[in-house]
Amino acid sequence: MSARRLPPLTALRAFEAAARHLSFKHAANELSLTPTAISHQVRQLEDHLGVRLFARGARRVDLTPAGQELSTALRNSFDAMARAVEAVRPGTKRRALVLSTTMAFASRWLLQRLPRFAQAHPDIALHLHTSDEPVDLQSGAAQLAIRYGPPGYPGLNCVPLLASRFAPVCAPVLGVRDRDDLHRVPLIGFDWFRRDANTPDWPLWFERTGLAPLPRQLRFSDEVHAIQAALAGQGVALVNLALVAEELRLGMLCQPFGPVLAGHGFHIAWAQARDDDPGVAAVRAWLLEEAHEASAAAVD
Repeated sequence: MSARRLPPLTALRAFEAAARHLSFKHAANELSLTPTAISHQVRQLEDHLGVRLFARGARRVDLTPAGQELSTALRNSFDAMARAVEAVRPGTKRRALVLSTTMAFASRWLLQRLPRFAQAHPDIALHLHTSDEPVDLQSGAAQLAIRYGPPGYPGLNCVPLLASRFAPVCAPVLGVRDRDDLHRVPLIGFDWFRRDANTPDWPLWFERTGLAPLPRQLRFSDEVHAIQAALAGQGVALVNLALVAEELRLGMLCQPFGPVLAGHGFHIAWAQARDDDPGVAAVRAWLLEEAHEASAAAVD
């Protein structure tokens, strides 16, 4: 077997932490380094790969499409290594559980809340599995999943977690105030993993407004990239408001007009055989509490 051609592990760790936090400062705190050291290691990794992983702004960094792809793979790999290490560590009492969810929900809603779970449940090591393909919960590959779509999964129990509402959002710097402004700014769209007649995308939005449809000038493979493009001031994106609630609250994005389209909700799903599993129940209760607080904050 040929040797693996990998960049330095220190650079990969620095990038994964910076990508997870979208902050060199927070990554530095996690790894007990300086922000300058994190920046140097990320730049070293970019030079090694020959591709930019971050779009660097004055006050924040955002992942490029290549960075998003590498971040997801590294996070899953490091989580798998952590589970393996915990499994062989003598005297380990922490219960390891795997929560599967979509890449957009993980990066835009769940990741920033995980430290609160770790603090509230130090006896449970909660690991994320991110994929837009549904995981087989019956096989034990994951114990719970958060999925976007209509309720009802054969052989599984599920409860509603978050409602979905889609509306146009953009950076305030664009000065978009009414629908006429859509003629002078790009429309940002993304590819849906699954579609139906009520998929809340730009064609449906124009149909509901009665306006003549305009072409999407920027198109991305997933919603995360569409949101990042909107934050960067590249146009108006039609996205799930639950995934940009913090940016709307901070004024980094604005919702200039409607209509707002209803989408399918997010649901927690688990195998019926795990109904009495206390660890699964703890994760489920925590998720519902976080969702309740997020919904209350959005109303305020």
